[in-house]
Amino acid sequence: MEVKLWNDKREREMYDNFADLYAIMKATEKLEKAYVRDIISSAEYEPECLKLIAQFKTLTSTLKDTIPSIERFVDTYKMDCPAALNRLVTSGVPATVEHRSAAAASTTTSAATVAECVQHFITAMDTLKLNMYAVDQVHPVLADLLASLNKLSILPPDFEGRVKMKDWITRLAKMGAADELTEQQARQLHFDLESSYNLFMAALPNAGS
Repeated sequence: MEVKLWNDKREREMYDNFADLYAIMKATEKLEKAYVRDIISSAEYEPECLKLIAQFKTLTSTLKDTIPSIERFVDTYKMDCPAALNRLVTSGVPATVEHRSAAAASTTTSAATVAECVQHFITAMDTLKLNMYAVDQVHPVLADLLASLNKLSILPPDFEGRVKMKDWITRLAKMGAADELTEQQARQLHFDLESSYNLFMAALPNAGS
């Protein structure tokens, strides 16, 4: 006898989405472990991880009314995926972006990288000035900015601008792709970007030649 898991088309779509979410989380867990164990290179890991993060954000935004808590979903389906939870929910960016190695950073302390950081700062501030407050509009520009800042070894590890951007990315990662920053949040983010930019520019002459 065939057992029906759903009663209508809408319910079937919901279970299909659940299956997709389950698959994304399992794939992320395997990818994280493969990267940590050096089975795949950074060059292979980063684009795959970015793709999974984007798929996760799109899907969780669609399912936000059905699955208000990803942690509860993981618990319900008895999933053992701490690395995926950290990457998709807590961090929101690939490990390569989060922790650029010192060796890689030391080879990219060029004027071009400084210019890239400046460009990303301006793009992020302009995004907010244009009232683009949706998570899927703000998250990518902040991720690009953090990636550029991580390339510069001339900045101290606890550089305030880097810490603030990481905090914002973590906060945005917990929201749905279609969610929007409030006026107050957008104002605070713009202030943090502006102060971080000023600190960034002030740090450059002190770095030496």
